[in-house]
Amino acid sequence: MRQTVLDYDAEADRYDETRGGVPRARAAADAVLRLVPPGARTLLDLACGTGLVTERLTRPGLRVYGADAAPGMARTAARRVPGGVVLADARRLPLPDASVDAVSAVWLLHLVPFTEAIVAEAARVLRPGGVLIATVDKDAAHDVGSDVDAVLAPHRSYAKSSDRADRIAAHAAARGLEPAGATCFTGHGQGATPRGAAHKLRSGYFVSWFEGSPETTATLAAELAALPDQDRPRDDPEYRLVSYRRPVRRG
Repeated sequence: MRQTVLDYDAEADRYDETRGGVPRARAAADAVLRLVPPGARTLLDLACGTGLVTERLTRPGLRVYGADAAPGMARTAARRVPGGVVLADARRLPLPDASVDAVSAVWLLHLVPFTEAIVAEAARVLRPGGVLIATVDKDAAHDVGSDVDAVLAPHRSYAKSSDRADRIAAHAAARGLEPAGATCFTGHGQGATPRGAAHKLRSGYFVSWFEGSPETTATLAAELAALPDQDRPRDDPEYRLVSYRRPVRRG
């Protein structure tokens, strides 16, 4: 599968304004906190990006850290979470075994082909009773049943999605993590427009689920261009968060 990879250093300065800003970040942070165990003292936010979500993961007694592999993103996040951000690959965290109570991975697993390694590393650093919290099925969440989606639906396939819920569940189980809960939150500001969808289609933005020919792309772009209200956002997506717990061994 071809991957369209953003230059996250170059994107750091404008990333938040193109991703729903504070309302989307607040909704994500609130959802993560719903799945963090009451007694948790430490949380590591993987691929924290600009720290817009990370700085909102606040709760009395909870110390929050962020990690990101892109220097530009990490620098921006460090301004929001002073002393709490490290430059690190999510597959090789600079932490000892069993050292944190929660690990969050919001909008990360759909971007990479090595989700198994990320889940394994999260499991390694979790204390007994700790949880991994991650978004799953992100691409599928953007199909809200709109007229835009009706045009694209015949060409959607999630067979290769790296954040497919069943795939992440299998990776978690392989590392001894048990299902612990789930919740949803609204992706504010992420509703598709016909004009925007056509642009993304032509730019290869949908490559994770669309593999049509150039001719198919041109046909679909024309169909999208024929829809009414070209710049009116359709419904926002509802993202899904799942959590997996490292069990406490008795005896």
